[in-house]
Amino acid sequence: MSNPRYAVTGASGQLGRLVVAALVARVGAAFVAAIVRDPAKAAGLFPEGVSVRRGDYDKPQELASAFAGIERVLLISSNAVGQRIPQHRNAIAAAKEAGVSRIAYTSVLRADTSPLGLAAEHRETETVIAASGLPHSLLRNGWYTENYTASIPPALAHGAFIGSAGAGRIASAARSDYAEAAAVALVSDDAPRIVHELAGDSSYSLAEFAAELSRQAGKTIPYVDMPEAQYRGALLGAGLPEPLAALIADSDAAAAKGALDDGTRTLSRLIGRPTTPFATTIADALRG
Repeated sequence: MSNPRYAVTGASGQLGRLVVAALVARVGAAFVAAIVRDPAKAAGLFPEGVSVRRGDYDKPQELASAFAGIERVLLISSNAVGQRIPQHRNAIAAAKEAGVSRIAYTSVLRADTSPLGLAAEHRETETVIAASGLPHSLLRNGWYTENYTASIPPALAHGAFIGSAGAGRIASAARSDYAEAAAVALVSDDAPRIVHELAGDSSYSLAEFAAELSRQAGKTIPYVDMPEAQYRGALLGAGLPEPLAALIADSDAAAAKGALDDGTRTLSRLIGRPTTPFATTIADALRG
């Protein structure tokens, strides 16, 4: 049995599980380590043969042990918005201490210039990675189509798909597309610094998204555009916590200004196939 060469942090999350599976398909389970906060809760999440290691972003020494013997690490950004910087610093420092030869990081599309509020923590993390001196790959992911298909159940229940993106176009891709790209980059990238600006092959407005949802659901679901503050209030009324509601509303408002559009097709070139059409992800969501 070979020792793992590639590690994925936050591996039990929605993206992490997909990246681990994509890595296994490329290099074999024996070469992959899944780093999770609680290995006991990760039973059955990963393909047989994957090494499951304990690693918490808030526990630097735990991370250093998790990275022992690993050559390349994918740092999946923490979901603790507002606390990401110290957590990411811990992971980057631990990777360097453990002798990791390359780190890849899941950032956001055009992080260096993006008007998205969530881009600030990504920009700072990119700066920390650069300062570490480690060779690195920046996976600047655009929007996941699943960010919008998650709103399908309430849209069907209330007869409207709400947002604040206006006529802004969104070049999203399926989470699995970004996971495959992460696996490719982690295994193949070799220049000291590589930046991948990643997004879907085609774009849509939320009105077009709602029209496709209506077609597939056999029920008219109009897109209702709202001012950012009103949309944030609607999200709060639906039970979302304030930081998340603010982030989602801000992201839609930025999308109205083109922050989530992209026509470079870098993602499809990296994975060697077209990205998943948003209509396919809608169909998957409707099937449950």
